[in-house]
Amino acid sequence: MESVRTILLHRSAYADNDLEADALRSYLKEKGVFVVNLMSSPGAGKTTTLTALINNLKDKVRIGVMEADIDSDVDAINIAKKTGVKSIQLHTGGMCHLDAGMTKTGLDEINIDDLDLVFLENVGNLVCPAEFDTGATLDIMILSIPEGDDKPLKYPLVFEKSDLVIINKIDALSYFNFDMEKCINSIKKRNKDATIIPISAKTGEGIDKVADYFIQRLKFYKE
Repeated sequence: MESVRTILLHRSAYADNDLEADALRSYLKEKGVFVVNLMSSPGAGKTTTLTALINNLKDKVRIGVMEADIDSDVDAINIAKKTGVKSIQLHTGGMCHLDAGMTKTGLDEINIDDLDLVFLENVGNLVCPAEFDTGATLDIMILSIPEGDDKPLKYPLVFEKSDLVIINKIDALSYFNFDMEKCINSIKKRNKDATIIPISAKTGEGIDKVADYFIQRLKFYKE
């Protein structure tokens, strides 16, 4: 009896996407455009943080935003209204993540010729977005105080992958049983090279530090 051939689609899909992501990063480097993949769970404050950060940076850097969601264009409209920067909405067609091909399609649509920095706000969850390389120059994630200090233990991949971890909603620390030192130590165990910046997108505390982080990374990137 002839044996049945098994094709490992999961591995093949990742391998193909990784090649496309590497090619996209090379293309972006040639263009001098810095793309940031922003990940978090729903409600962590991605859009609020992004709004505060863009308003801090927009007079120094040419910025564009790509908002990814399964449906709706609420975030793209809010970003454009509150910051005035170029913003487009990406619909994933039911998929819970972006991959390199989707990112490239969005970049072609937004036209990066007049941009220095593009923020890609990924679909809100801590699993799927971390598994697919978007081709971005930098990966960052936002963890909010109400989510708890145990998230680096429960969802290790997104913390291992992120160059920058923003701990948001520190204005609510007194209302939740959140151990900041424990959380930071857990992140460092997963990713010793991660930069960690606590902020409050609501009050603006810490936003200057995040803005300075991006200014320095951009300066190094363009040298």
